Amino acid sequence: MAGVLLTRGGQPPRVALPLRAQKEIALPGDSSRFDYASLDPDRGLLFVAHLGASQVIEVDVRAGRVVRTIDGLPGVHGVLVVSALHRVYATATDANQVVAIDEATGTVLHRSPTGDYPDGLAYDPVHGAVWTTNESGGSETVVDAATGAPRGTVDLGGEAGNVGYDPTTRQMLVDVQTRNELAVIDPTTLHITRRVPLPGCDHDHGLIIAPTDRLAFIACAGNARLLTVDLTTCHIAGTDQVGDDPDVLAYDPAARHLFVASESGWVTTADNHDRHLTITGRAHLTDGAHVVAVDPTTHLSYYPVPHDAGGHSALLVYRLGP
Repeated sequence: MAGVLLTRGGQPPRVALPLRAQKEIALPGDSSRFDYASLDPDRGLLFVAHLGASQVIEVDVRAGRVVRTIDGLPGVHGVLVVSALHRVYATATDANQVVAIDEATGTVLHRSPTGDYPDGLAYDPVHGAVWTTNESGGSETVVDAATGAPRGTVDLGGEAGNVGYDPTTRQMLVDVQTRNELAVIDPTTLHITRRVPLPGCDHDHGLIIAPTDRLAFIACAGNARLLTVDLTTCHIAGTDQVGDDPDVLAYDPAARHLFVASESGWVTTADNHDRHLTITGRAHLTDGAHVVAVDPTTHLSYYPVPHDAGGHSALLVYRLGP
């Protein structure tokens, strides 16, 4: 079972992870840093940002093989597949661009300028727009998903964390990590309509939304906390401890299970029952395991890491189990 490695000083109490290793898929390229990953569950395709190699790796998770690598994405951080459009979007951070890619062929379709240091991505299906968080630029760049034409820029008044789309209210939610708050933005007017303070959170960076339960989960990188925000009241509904420097979150809406991956290599798992989180696991998975994606149909979780047990880059695949 995962989580058998020794913990490091300053980490929270260890809870054995309820994860069972299924397989490892070898990844190409050097053992440099990976960043975000995004899954198309209908096609069984996982897109992984290999930041250190400036490329996106496309993996067929059903066949357990790499389909292709997509090059020419300098310093790629964010990656987002929009299955309805058969497109993948990636942030070429070193070039301050968001790049649209054909999902079927890997062909780059268009490149759009962003603000400084584009990172996370979200898609607004009502307005057909892609939103990019410009971390050091402190703004959101909005572009037309079909053409890449600019739609506008939203100044956040602080450094940008992650961004998400709330399908219930049709609003965009953005972490403003140097203000420890969540900005709510009207995607029609591109105006901030509300700023939600996040008491107990230092440097809110990670964000994922559970729209059916009207909850948002926010990872606080500065103090290793996970906040549950009630989207109906905009109040903090819960606070939990996670591994140091939490980064990427993934949520399985069918199983109502949350995964939090941290820069420290710790992973936290939690059940959402009656809109209340219960920690089910919290331990060191492996170094470099700060990225996670989950398949809502198979309930498998995926962790691209620069070094597996043999020292090679790999995609680790786990299943929840007792």
